Amino acid sequence: MAERLLVTALKGGTNTKIITLSRKKMTKMPSGLEKLPGLRTLYLQNNFICKVCPELSTLTKLTLLNMGNNLFEEVPEELKHLKSLKKLHLFGNRICRIAPGVFDGLQELVLLNLNGNRLTSLPQEISRLRNLTYLSISHNKLTRIPTELCSLEHLSVLYLNYNQLMCIPDEIKCLHNLQKLFLARNNIDVMPEGICHLKKLRILDIAGNVIQIFPAGFQNLKLREFYCEGNPLFVKRPISANQPKDIWTLREIAARFVLLQLEENNPLILNDIENYPETKDTISKAKKCAVCTKPFLSEWLECVQFFPPWKNCKISKNLQLIPLRILLCSYQCFDQRSPNVFGIVEELSRDFGIIEDNEKQFGSNMVSSEVSQKLKPPLTGFISFFCQTNLLKITKSTSGRIRIQTFIDTVSCH
Repeated sequence: MAERLLVTALKGGTNTKIITLSRKKMTKMPSGLEKLPGLRTLYLQNNFICKVCPELSTLTKLTLLNMGNNLFEEVPEELKHLKSLKKLHLFGNRICRIAPGVFDGLQELVLLNLNGNRLTSLPQEISRLRNLTYLSISHNKLTRIPTELCSLEHLSVLYLNYNQLMCIPDEIKCLHNLQKLFLARNNIDVMPEGICHLKKLRILDIAGNVIQIFPAGFQNLKLREFYCEGNPLFVKRPISANQPKDIWTLREIAARFVLLQLEENNPLILNDIENYPETKDTISKAKKCAVCTKPFLSEWLECVQFFPPWKNCKISKNLQLIPLRILLCSYQCFDQRSPNVFGIVEELSRDFGIIEDNEKQFGSNMVSSEVSQKLKPPLTGFISFFCQTNLLKITKSTSGRIRIQTFIDTVSCH
């Protein structure tokens, strides 16, 4: 059957624009493709092909190539000769590598589908796909996103569901035209601040990760769909705790002084800082307090503020409040915070061996009433206090300890 179809296509010569050879149980690509210089579309999906033929390189007018659901183990180098290719489907193969240089010739590519393969990484050369608008690499084994991917300025749709990603580069802010971002079922624990710069983003799916809180500015996105179920998001469940005094390191005190002088355009500091490039780079990473707006470097009080989901936005079921990360420079500013801002603490109980994953099995008799509480990040070391465990959110940490997340509401100074 496949042979007859190909013979018919060959008779058409330069007039043949489309060949469909899907589901033909083919084990190799058909020969004679070099006799079809005008071919625009080639469907070869759902076969048993594991290697491309050299003649494929002659199809310089091909705009769509579908080789999904075959047995390819790499994105073949021959594809770089397809100068006019706009859509490439390689889903459902066994691809674990991308041949060097394959993206060099695919300057016109707008769609790339690599779903359901075995990729663990992407090459830096992906940045050469300058016209790419749709990229789908779900159901692979990616552990990181190369920053070069974030240079694809025309990218509007990005699917990275069901991988092994642990973080998203802050350079994602460079994807100014991104409208749909799918990151479901990974191991992401922090959303970068850069995501708040995606002004055109309308759909965000981060379901099934380990995200607890979102960066400041996240509430300013204009999302129409937002899915976050399956994440251990902070919930508004305040308790009371003791507040220690501010004790900063000498490094932090010096850094804050320099930062304030730079804000005031002190000419002496402005001139001298140029002679210390490492110090200048460190200072450039400073943040500002959400209350007093003064800068700080590496010691702060991490807080959370809750805001309601966007109106007219399709959201995950039972999502009532979205936690937003807020940084304060001192306990003095913490005392002046708005009523909707809470401090965050981490509490680690004693080891209890293997703990069941089901949170319903966590009874108050399993956790000591005395726990060690550490501010995040630490300003003054450890403090201890007594609390009722039924006011805490208990989860299992990777170290085998029980982790209890809670919030400081009312604070009493020592």
